[in-house]
Amino acid sequence: MITITESAQEYLAELLAKQDDALGVRVFINQPGTARAETCIAYCRDGDVQDEDVEEQLAKFTVWYEGRSVPFLEDALVDYSKDRMGGQLTIKAPNAKMPRVSDDSPIEDRINYVLYNEVNPALAAHGGEVSLVEITQENVAILQFGGGCQGCAAVDQTLKGGVEKTLLEQIPQLAGVRDITDHTDTSQAYY
Repeated sequence: MITITESAQEYLAELLAKQDDALGVRVFINQPGTARAETCIAYCRDGDVQDEDVEEQLAKFTVWYEGRSVPFLEDALVDYSKDRMGGQLTIKAPNAKMPRVSDDSPIEDRINYVLYNEVNPALAAHGGEVSLVEITQENVAILQFGGGCQGCAAVDQTLKGGVEKTLLEQIPQLAGVRDITDHTDTSQAYY
């Protein structure tokens, strides 16, 4: 899964020793499988551990890996290197941005996959993009447009005829999409 070097373990153990309420650390990836994937390490406090998390007991502390992030953490490396300024903790997760979706993947992952691999390349021709903000309990995807799509006169057509149609065709569990973008700012609009 993930390798946390001895120097990184020492460094993280020192940080954890200064925290009164930290149980250990939690490793997760924001927006896994997309171009915006970001690997994170955070203090894990009471209430942060989820049922699907994978727990690993290291020599000086416990690590919890977010269950959803585990496939994307394969071959990841956390290292700490001392330098003149003190040191630097680095996280390398070569598979964090690799799309790994299947019919069993969470709906958020499947939506992000379609947005970043099919929808956004088309919108990029106009300097635009769209991202998933959240999924409602009714399985409605809340989206936010940016770049040339924000304030664009054709955004309704893009939303209904392009983005929504593509998402609904590929993700049948999705009930619909909703745009929460403030389109009154037309400074970057394509049209």
